Amino acid sequence: MADSPPDTGSARTTTDPGRAQGILRAASPAGRWVLLTTVLGSSMALLDSTVVNVALPRIGTDLNTDMAVLQWTVTAYMLSLAGLILLGGALGDRFGRRKVFVIGVIWFAAASLACGLAPNAGVLITARALQGVGGALLTPGSLALIQGSFHPDDRARAVGLWSGFGGVGAAIGPFLGGWLVDGPGWRWVFLLNVPLAALCVPIALRHVPETRDPAAHGRFDVLGAVLGAAALALVTYALIAAPGHGASPVVLGTAAVGLALGAAFVRVERVRPDPMLPPSIFTVRLFTAVNLVTLCVYAAFGGFFFLTVLQLQVVAGYSALGAGTAMLPTTVLMLLFSAKSGALGQRIGPRIPLTVGPLCCAAGMLLMMRVGTDASYPADVLPALLVMGLGMVILVAPLTATVLASVDVGRAGLASGINNAAARAAGLIAVAALPLLAGMGPEAYRSATEFAATFRRAMPLCAGVLVLGALIAFCTVRTPHDKRCGAECRLHCGVAAPPLEAGESAREA
Repeated sequence: MADSPPDTGSARTTTDPGRAQGILRAASPAGRWVLLTTVLGSSMALLDSTVVNVALPRIGTDLNTDMAVLQWTVTAYMLSLAGLILLGGALGDRFGRRKVFVIGVIWFAAASLACGLAPNAGVLITARALQGVGGALLTPGSLALIQGSFHPDDRARAVGLWSGFGGVGAAIGPFLGGWLVDGPGWRWVFLLNVPLAALCVPIALRHVPETRDPAAHGRFDVLGAVLGAAALALVTYALIAAPGHGASPVVLGTAAVGLALGAAFVRVERVRPDPMLPPSIFTVRLFTAVNLVTLCVYAAFGGFFFLTVLQLQVVAGYSALGAGTAMLPTTVLMLLFSAKSGALGQRIGPRIPLTVGPLCCAAGMLLMMRVGTDASYPADVLPALLVMGLGMVILVAPLTATVLASVDVGRAGLASGINNAAARAAGLIAVAALPLLAGMGPEAYRSATEFAATFRRAMPLCAGVLVLGALIAFCTVRTPHDKRCGAECRLHCGVAAPPLEAGESAREA
């Protein structure tokens, strides 16, 4: 590899990709500015996803809405994010990652302002969907800026710092959300994003170099993105509407059209020359297997966190702040031990962590069934969340690492984007479907008795999905045989070689 230009300590570089990409050092002032920008931007989306659940009961009370509106408050955001996140990454590669990232931050902040000022449920849900569009632009951009701006020797360190600061944000998110809901009000959960964006955008424009993929072209799979998002939207609508309307012609018709659009999406991706979701990547059996595990795991997580915060407030009588604080153990465990879990997974291979982790999470969810009106936090809530957090520690880091290691280095960005979209879509479907499967009525969250009964039916469903994910991992996930096992390993074993170490060439592989 040719020597990189020396780091000048400033990120005010030309927008020429050849000069802007891959020159910054993590310890330089310019590198720190890039890290600050990406942390601020990604923290907006991360905080929003962790604090909104805490605010749901208060939103329902203030806007006088039913359970369906609370579901749409969560799913509208995830719907547009899951449907457009791959397109957002492609736009950044083509037109400039900083440009698309900044547009995403501004868009997200404007939509957050609309959420905070929403006079009714319809406006809130629409604004949440627009928030997801902004999230689809800024979320892939944060890591892409790190990948494109930093010297190859410093990228791993930069990603680690980004993840660490992001973990701190995730840890304070539920606590902050609860404090805002009990204090200034739930609207400040959304309004908080506006000052974050006002700080992030000027820093990005002044200190972050523009980068793009020189090989990217102007063709985008807009049709695929529209079909995928429409299919998810219609299926989600049918699942959320079913508890209130039953098997009505509208519900059944919407579900049928959604499934038909999903089939059309698969067909379009198979025939387009530049698909958003290339079918060829699923010929790598390890990649396909890990994404199936991802679907199971994040469907269970989405349903669990959506219902548990409601259970703590509606049934156990916690305040919003108390419910947010109660959820901290899982995030703290992730923050403290994820790095060690990732190293352990690299040493022993992904099969054991991806099997044991979901089983631990399933046990934690079953323990949550003990939480009722007279629940004790030390005796009932905390043990369940500690077991849940232990399972997440074992599972999440090896899952992410295995996704990236399952494909060639050149497709790592695409693999990460697909896995991220799969996780979001799984959570979306779970939040929409779980109340229906558990028999939760439109007004269930207003009654502690009714909600507690449906919660106890929902947790075994989430645990069962995790057990299915563990079985898939045990039966299909294999460890790459050797660091130098390349294309023939993918063909014969269904796994891909891990990235080559510095100094190794493609010929050595």
